[in-house]
Amino acid sequence: MSLHLLRPRVRDLVFQMFGRPLHPELFDILAVRRIQKEHYELSAQITRTGHVISWTNADVCLTEVAAAVDQPLPASRRLCGFRLRGEHSANLSEGSVHYQTSFQVETLAPEIFLHVHDEILAEGGKRGLLHNFQPNHRLAVSPLGSIEIEARPTCLFISSFHTFPEENTVVKSQSLIEIK
Repeated sequence: MSLHLLRPRVRDLVFQMFGRPLHPELFDILAVRRIQKEHYELSAQITRTGHVISWTNADVCLTEVAAAVDQPLPASRRLCGFRLRGEHSANLSEGSVHYQTSFQVETLAPEIFLHVHDEILAEGGKRGLLHNFQPNHRLAVSPLGSIEIEARPTCLFISSFHTFPEENTVVKSQSLIEIK
C-alpha cells in the first residue's frame, strides 16, 4: 500500500483560512491540543492531510486549514486560499484581530530530509503536538505532523511542520494572531 493513499501528495494540498468555525466531522483528526487564555481559545489538530487550527475570542473565529484540494470544505467565509507550492504569505484583519501567515514547501536531498525529519521527531513531542504516522512498511520513514504553539495573553505564534518522506518534502507554516 502506498503512503499517499493514507496521505495525499504535496501537490494535492491547499492552505486556507476561514472566518468561521468548521465542523470537526469534516476532518480525520489524529491529535488535538487545546489552549484557553483569558482573551481567546485555541484548538490545534493534526489531520491525515495536514492540520486544522481554530482560534476564537468573543468577536472573531479564525480557522486555518491545510487539507487535500478535493476535501469538501464550505465556500462561505473563506478569507484566503493557496495551493501548497513554493512560498506564500497573507495578512488579514478580522474585527479586532490581525492574522499573518506564511508557508513554504521544501523538497530536500534525501540525507538532508532525513536530518530535518529526525529533528522534528526529536523536538516535536517536547515543544508541542506531534503525530507520527505509520509507514507503509517497517523500514520506511514515517510521515510526521507537528504543531508548536507559543501562547501569550494577546497574541499567539503557531508553527507547523508536515513531512512527506516519499517526496523528501517538508511543508512548514508560521502563523501569528494578534489582538489589537
